[in-house]
Amino acid sequence: MSGVRLLYKPLGMAFGMVGGLAASALFQRTWKAVAGEDDAPDAHDEDRAWGEILAAAALQGAIFAVVRAAVDRGGAVGVRRLTGRWPG
Repeated sequence: MSGVRLLYKPLGMAFGMVGGLAASALFQRTWKAVAGEDDAPDAHDEDRAWGEILAAAALQGAIFAVVRAAVDRGGAVGVRRLTGRWPG
Protein backbone atom coordinates (compact mmCIF):
# COMPACT_ATOMS: atom_id res chain seq x y z
CA MET A 1 0.00 0.00 0.00
CA SER A 2 1.43 3.37 -0.96
CA GLY A 3 2.22 6.14 1.49
CA VAL A 4 -0.51 8.31 0.02
CA ARG A 5 -3.11 5.64 0.73
CA LEU A 6 -1.83 5.18 4.27
CA LEU A 7 -2.07 8.93 4.83
CA TYR A 8 -5.52 9.12 3.27
CA LYS A 9 -7.13 6.33 5.37
CA PRO A 10 -7.13 8.06 8.79
CA LEU A 11 -7.89 11.44 7.25
CA GLY A 12 -10.77 9.93 5.28
CA MET A 13 -12.20 8.39 8.43
CA ALA A 14 -11.97 11.68 10.32
CA PHE A 15 -13.55 13.61 7.46
CA GLY A 16 -16.26 10.95 7.26
CA MET A 17 -17.19 11.46 10.90
CA VAL A 18 -17.30 15.23 10.48
CA GLY A 19 -19.35 14.78 7.31
CA GLY A 20 -21.79 12.53 9.17
CA LEU A 21 -22.31 15.18 11.82
CA ALA A 22 -22.80 17.84 9.15
CA ALA A 23 -25.26 15.64 7.25
CA SER A 24 -27.24 14.97 10.42
CA ALA A 25 -27.49 18.68 11.20
CA LEU A 26 -28.44 19.47 7.60
CA PHE A 27 -31.16 16.81 7.64
CA GLN A 28 -32.62 18.14 10.89
CA ARG A 29 -32.75 21.68 9.49
CA THR A 30 -34.21 20.47 6.21
CA TRP A 31 -36.87 18.36 7.92
CA LYS A 32 -37.87 21.28 10.13
CA ALA A 33 -38.18 23.54 7.06
CA VAL A 34 -40.12 20.95 5.02
CA ALA A 35 -42.40 19.45 7.66
CA GLY A 36 -42.44 22.21 10.26
CA GLU A 37 -41.51 19.72 12.99
CA ASP A 38 -38.41 19.46 15.14
CA ASP A 39 -38.21 15.67 15.09
CA ALA A 40 -38.30 13.53 11.98
CA PRO A 41 -40.28 10.30 12.23
CA ASP A 42 -38.56 6.97 12.45
CA ALA A 43 -39.77 3.45 11.74
CA HIS A 44 -40.94 2.92 15.32
CA ASP A 45 -43.21 5.97 15.52
CA GLU A 46 -46.56 4.25 15.90
CA ASP A 47 -48.58 7.41 15.22
CA ARG A 48 -46.86 8.23 11.92
CA ALA A 49 -48.05 7.05 8.51
CA TRP A 50 -45.93 4.91 6.20
CA GLY A 51 -45.60 7.70 3.65
CA GLU A 52 -44.23 10.17 6.18
CA ILE A 53 -41.73 7.66 7.56
CA LEU A 54 -40.53 6.63 4.10
CA ALA A 55 -40.30 10.23 2.90
CA ALA A 56 -38.18 11.15 5.92
CA ALA A 57 -35.92 8.13 5.34
CA ALA A 58 -35.52 8.94 1.64
CA LEU A 59 -34.66 12.57 2.36
CA GLN A 60 -32.20 11.56 5.05
CA GLY A 61 -30.55 9.00 2.77
CA ALA A 62 -30.24 11.49 -0.08
CA ILE A 63 -28.66 14.12 2.16
CA PHE A 64 -26.20 11.64 3.67
CA ALA A 65 -25.22 10.31 0.24
CA VAL A 66 -24.57 13.77 -1.19
CA VAL A 67 -22.58 14.91 1.85
CA ARG A 68 -20.55 11.68 1.86
CA ALA A 69 -19.75 12.00 -1.85
CA ALA A 70 -18.74 15.64 -1.40
CA VAL A 71 -16.52 14.84 1.59
CA ASP A 72 -14.90 11.83 -0.10
CA ARG A 73 -14.24 13.71 -3.32
CA GLY A 74 -12.99 16.79 -1.51
CA GLY A 75 -10.64 14.67 0.56
CA ALA A 76 -9.23 12.94 -2.50
CA VAL A 77 -8.74 16.25 -4.30
CA GLY A 78 -7.06 17.69 -1.20
CA VAL A 79 -4.66 14.74 -0.97
CA ARG A 80 -3.80 15.11 -4.65
CA ARG A 81 -3.08 18.82 -4.17
CA LEU A 82 -0.83 18.09 -1.19
CA THR A 83 1.00 15.06 -2.58
CA GLY A 84 0.54 15.25 -6.34
CA ARG A 85 -0.98 11.72 -6.33
CA TRP A 86 -4.57 10.52 -6.31
CA PRO A 87 -5.26 8.38 -3.22
CA GLY A 88 -7.29 5.68 -5.03
